Amino acid sequence: MTETATSPVREAILAAASALFRAEGFRATSADRVLADAGYSKVTFYRHFPAKDDLVVAFLEREFERAQAAVAGLAGANPADLFYAEMCAPGFRGCVFLNAAAEYPDPDHPARAVVARFREWMIDVISGWLAAEGVADPAPWAHAIMMMRDGALASGYLDDDPAAVLADLTAAIDAIVARASAPR
Repeated sequence: MTETATSPVREAILAAASALFRAEGFRATSADRVLADAGYSKVTFYRHFPAKDDLVVAFLEREFERAQAAVAGLAGANPADLFYAEMCAPGFRGCVFLNAAAEYPDPDHPARAVVARFREWMIDVISGWLAAEGVADPAPWAHAIMMMRDGALASGYLDDDPAAVLADLTAAIDAIVARASAPR
């Protein structure tokens, strides 16, 4: 019998997995390690997640929901503001969605479906923000900003100076808005 999607046990397993996935990656984190950290048995694990891939997907879905809540709280701010808290979090290892895409190269893997939905949503969010800033054709600019976001999140991890990376990203986004909304 599968328990509810919001049971405390499921949440504890997901919390343990979240910390491990962030710190060590998806493939490097075994289900046994998650269970040891969460303090539950394999039987309990499989009652909540039929396979480790289901746990990965649940983690990515949770991250997607977290991103959606963060955007809802921004009220029209520059999209770069979304990334600052993430980049400055202890143990930041880059974007979990990009990391998942790298670790699960099969485009038909369920984790990749969540990654694709997240990226489409982010581009829509950025497009909406650009339109509100007066950019007449925001779609190509939104894709460019998404690429810059991907690079900024990688740089925030690799360069170990997220504040400088964020400042550069913000300046680049501001330049795009100025260029794209300027009369021709």
